[in-house]
Amino acid sequence: MTASLNDRFAQLQAERERTWSAEQLERNAAQRRLLVERHDTAALPGVGDEVAPFTLIDQDGRDLTRDEILAEGPAVLVFFRFGGCPACNIALPYYNETLLPHLRERGVRLVAVSAQLPVDREVIARHGLGFTVAGDPGYALARALGITFLPEDRPAVAPGDTWIGATLGTDSYEIDKPAVLVLDQDARITFLDASPDWLQRTESAAILAALPTEKARVGA
Repeated sequence: MTASLNDRFAQLQAERERTWSAEQLERNAAQRRLLVERHDTAALPGVGDEVAPFTLIDQDGRDLTRDEILAEGPAVLVFFRFGGCPACNIALPYYNETLLPHLRERGVRLVAVSAQLPVDREVIARHGLGFTVAGDPGYALARALGITFLPEDRPAVAPGDTWIGATLGTDSYEIDKPAVLVLDQDARITFLDASPDWLQRTESAAILAALPTEKARVGA
């Protein structure tokens, strides 16, 4: 039986509890608790809202527009933090294994999105990902959806000299919250689930249940 995504995260946490110091564990847990406390689901776009046109940059450096993504039907966008994020290196192969085959059967496109530019191609190769991975220039799409955050423990350093900024290719510590966005072919939201705690993310079954029905897709 395939382990759920959150079971896999539990294994990661168990390993950290064996190897991390108490201070490291508490710092990580405190950051996640704070994000959960501050997360306001009412501030997110709702089901039925249209997502305005946007342009991502794919793993090959090419523009990838909203309309291209939706050209052949609905789409699922999975937002992750960055290519080196340990939890993301669990989530992305999980979706590759448990979500992508079902989406292909239904003609639904899957795109993983982070603010990181250029895209970290190593994460694709490492897990043999079969879906597009794209960067979101200037956090434009993630900000429009209200799913970015700034870590509380970021040090005060000059622009361009930040650790996460250097990783993402930006001058900011801002990071995407893990999230899943399902769009129908008219670019309207049928599902948006943001995860302020990056060790609790959307399971594939919930995403599949949120896909537009064939009737909805043809506008009947």
